Amino acid sequence: MNTRRLEIWIWLADLAWISLAFFGADLLRFGTTWAPDERISIHALVPFAIATGLTWSALSLFMQVDGFRGGWRLSAVFSQLLLAMSCTLAVLAILGCFTRTPISRLALTYFILLLGAGFAGVRFGARFVLRMWHDGGAVWRVLVIGGGRVAQEVAAKINQHPETLCKVVGLLFPSPDAQDCCLPQQQSAQFSTLKIFDLLRELRVNELIVALPYTPTFEMRTMIARARDMGIVTSMVPQAYELYAYRPKLFSLDGLPLLQLRELGLSRRYLILKRALDVAVATLLAIPASIVILPIATILLIKKRSAFRRETRIGQYGRAFPMWRLNVRRPAPAGWYLESMLDHLSITELPQLLNVITGQMSLIGPRPEPPARIATYSDWQQRRLRVKPGMTGLAQVQGLREYSSSEQKTRFDLQYVMDPHLLWDISLLLQTIWTLVMRLFSRVPNRQVFEMDWKTQEPASQGLITNAHRTQPSAD
Repeated sequence: MNTRRLEIWIWLADLAWISLAFFGADLLRFGTTWAPDERISIHALVPFAIATGLTWSALSLFMQVDGFRGGWRLSAVFSQLLLAMSCTLAVLAILGCFTRTPISRLALTYFILLLGAGFAGVRFGARFVLRMWHDGGAVWRVLVIGGGRVAQEVAAKINQHPETLCKVVGLLFPSPDAQDCCLPQQQSAQFSTLKIFDLLRELRVNELIVALPYTPTFEMRTMIARARDMGIVTSMVPQAYELYAYRPKLFSLDGLPLLQLRELGLSRRYLILKRALDVAVATLLAIPASIVILPIATILLIKKRSAFRRETRIGQYGRAFPMWRLNVRRPAPAGWYLESMLDHLSITELPQLLNVITGQMSLIGPRPEPPARIATYSDWQQRRLRVKPGMTGLAQVQGLREYSSSEQKTRFDLQYVMDPHLLWDISLLLQTIWTLVMRLFSRVPNRQVFEMDWKTQEPASQGLITNAHRTQPSAD
């Protein structure tokens, strides 16, 4: 399931397209015949093409702009390409300020437009080819051993990453008597341990992923060893899965595996730049947000005698702070379409720009939760308090809201906490914009549907199982 090769191929395709865009801009601007002055003008574009190649290579290395990071999602592809193109245009603009050779602005415009269209085409073309291979059966067939939350999450993440060309053919887990195994996915069946190997051949399994919450029994280890003898690759999710909040490094001491867990620290430069981004963007959004909030606040003031609410939330390092939001019930009562719409579009959260400006919150980070929810946190969930809470974050652009559990959101939040950087913050802001625009075209849920989904099932898009922390909604 190594995706490194795909990243390299997409990077090479991008470089090839930069060359094609250069000649395409020349053809669109000057046609097939060149005058001497036109040759000088197109030659002046050569440094821009070289600078584009170098800049895009650096962005591919640090930003992973292949489009498959975090699973194939249109919002992620859009934000990555827009951000990377913006950085590239900034470099080209700086280069243009220092060049003295006359260049054709129209040719440069063609070059930039072709770049954007081509980079998007490369990624969607790769997605199309991967989907064709997947549908054609050219996949790596995976059987997950385990039936709990971690096993379900492994299966869900594989399904979210088409670039792995993997297909989960089933989840295999021991039955309570520890003598038989069950296969609950697609069709439910029960097999004796001796028949497992016939099952592996029948399903044409290429890899076993062991995702058990306990140490495998002797029978299970024997079965895995025999599977390896059959040529089946074996992978394992560490039992201390929650420790992934630290940055692990594997060592071997005379054959004894040691997993070193290193504490992650936030650089001072990143914190300064993040704070500058928060203040600049929140201040910039304050005026249009006020235009939206004021008439709504007036309506709420007339109907409820209070336009805003202050709710106690827990912020960075466990410090409590008052979080502002519009005075809207969640879920809204039946018939209150205005409140349902405000909640659906997250307009209720706009007053939190004040929390961002005052430094209690950030634009990007884990959503803050109430003290009662924090009191139930496990040790690994407490790690999401290492950074400032945000108005939006990785969990929110994945579609998790108040009906989602703290544990589900923590898994995404810790992905952000493990490797925060400014470009990722900007990318998440762009993905949030995409998410909100898409909500404009989706149906506003009514009270009955909302409560049914919250109480009885997970959102279908998540594909993760329920867990014990679902019973209390959190701040969205």
